[in-house]
Amino acid sequence: MTKIAWVTDTGALLTPAFIAQHNVHVLPLNIVFEEGAYRETIDITHKEFYEKLRATKVHPTSSQPNFGEHVALYESLKEQGYDVAIAIHTSGRQSGTASSAPMAAQQAGFTSYTIDSMIGSYPMQKMLEKGFELEKQGATPEEIVAEIEALCPRSELSFIPANLEKLHKSGRVSGTAMFLSNLLNIKLVISYDKGVCVVTQKVRAEKRAKKAITDLLDKALTESSVTEVAVIHTNNVEGALAWKKELEVSYPNINFIITELSAVVGALTGEGTLGLSWVRGE
Repeated sequence: MTKIAWVTDTGALLTPAFIAQHNVHVLPLNIVFEEGAYRETIDITHKEFYEKLRATKVHPTSSQPNFGEHVALYESLKEQGYDVAIAIHTSGRQSGTASSAPMAAQQAGFTSYTIDSMIGSYPMQKMLEKGFELEKQGATPEEIVAEIEALCPRSELSFIPANLEKLHKSGRVSGTAMFLSNLLNIKLVISYDKGVCVVTQKVRAEKRAKKAITDLLDKALTESSVTEVAVIHTNNVEGALAWKKELEVSYPNINFIITELSAVVGALTGEGTLGLSWVRGE
C-alpha cells in the first residue's frame, strides 16, 4: 500500500489527541503582533493570545506558515519513507497556505496533493476523517483526493462576530457598519461562500442572529442529511455550551459538539464569537 502522510494547518485547530491518534502533520499559521510573529499552538497558547489581544493597541495580523518550514516538512516526510502527502488547507481565498503547498513539495522533490478546503475549522477535520477511512479501505491517493474534494461544496460555516472593531481594522467591515452595530445592536451573520467570508444577514440582537444561522441549518436539512453540527467559538466555551443545550432540544436527532476556532479567526472576529458548522450528506 502507498504510505500516505496527512498534512494540514492550524486553521483546522485539531485537538492534540486527534493529531496524535492519526499522526497528522500540522503547519502553524502565524499571528503577528507589534513585537513579532507567533506560531499558533507552538509559540503562543490560546489563553496567552487572548490576553495579548485584550491588551494590544495595535491590531494583530496573520500570515501563512513560513515557506522554509513548509519545505522542511516535506523533506522530512520524504526521509521518513512516505510515498505521498495529502494536504488539506484553509481556504485559499483566506490564506496563501494552499497555494504555497505545491511549491514547497516541489522544492523538496516530494509528491503531494493539495486540497483547498474552501473553508476552515470543523469541516477540515471531517475531510481528514474521510481520508483516513478511505485509506483504510485501500483507496488510491487520487481516489481519496476526489472524495475529499466532493465534501468541500457541502461544507458550511456561519458565525456571529463578537467585535466588529477587529474586522473594521482589518478592512473587512466598513466604519459605518461598525458604528451602526454599536449604536443599534446590529449583529452580522458571516458565512463562507466559495471560500470567502461574506455578510449574509444584518439583524437586531444576538438571538435573531442565532435564528438566522439555524435557518441555514434548517435549509440544509431540507436538501440532505446533517448528522453532526459543531458549535464553534472564540474563547467562549460558556456561550457555546449554552447554545448547544438549546440546539439539542430543537434538533434531537443531531449530535452537537463544541469546537474552538483558530486564534487567527479570533484576531479578526473578536473574543466571544459564536457560530455553527456542518457538512451536508450526499
